Amino acid sequence: MPLKAAAPVPSVDLPPMSHPPLAAHPDARGIGVFDSGVGGLSVLQALHRRLPQARLAYVADSGYAPYGERDAAFVVERSRRIVAHLLDEGAAGIVVACNTATAAAVRELRARWPQVPIVGVEPGLKPAAALTRNRCVGVMATAGTLASARFAALVQTQPPGVRFVLRRCPGLARLIEDGDLDAPELREAVALHAGALRDAGVDTVVLGCTHYAFVRHHLQAVLGPDVQIVDTADAVARQAASLLADRIDAPPAATGAPPARLQTTGDVARLRRIAAAWLPFACRVDAADPAPVPA
Repeated sequence: MPLKAAAPVPSVDLPPMSHPPLAAHPDARGIGVFDSGVGGLSVLQALHRRLPQARLAYVADSGYAPYGERDAAFVVERSRRIVAHLLDEGAAGIVVACNTATAAAVRELRARWPQVPIVGVEPGLKPAAALTRNRCVGVMATAGTLASARFAALVQTQPPGVRFVLRRCPGLARLIEDGDLDAPELREAVALHAGALRDAGVDTVVLGCTHYAFVRHHLQAVLGPDVQIVDTADAVARQAASLLADRIDAPPAATGAPPARLQTTGDVARLRRIAAAWLPFACRVDAADPAPVPA
């Protein structure tokens, strides 16, 4: 199945899979990023733009994706495993590049590792409320995110005059995870969900799942040019850079930026193809199998 880029970016040749770990020496410190699958690559790309010399390690838990269709206890357990794995490999801080994992697990992760800066993602309701002209904002997200107490609390902090139209998008993240951004089934799902929000009269749409950023162009085509789309990847990267810039170790400028290390609990070959199509920087890709962590 062909893999097509969400935007015109140069393809890169992926180096061989054999490589040193993120912590190449005892003092090397990098940034660990994870998602239920490939959606968090949108956040990884934003991080790379802000901190091009940083050592980046990413885990795609594709063998268990999408989290939005799992119960909270499962998501917490997977998140604990992955964070422990990234810290063992030298991460000085963690970015939870998954709305569902943030909603279900970030509080527990911060309590378990209080000394580690952990940045989560959540739907950009606040910027959307500031942008909307007609006070009607659509939110596209997984069922897990929309049903979470964290999301409910986020809604309560927004201006009372703004109406949020919540749209569950079952299966959409899974279709994006397949990698073919022009697959007819994916295009049909985008048309269904974006069309429902357009018909509801929204003038602003929040992307409440990091996967959705990769079909933003299709969403915009359905919503029309007058509807604004809010994606928080850049804001998350800015927050992570603020917290972690003085904690990470970067190689001398003369050696160039290190390749990002991508790992997956799913199909390695698929992640290699997606990284080559979607990311404009060098990556090393291999398998991951994070061990259980005591509760």
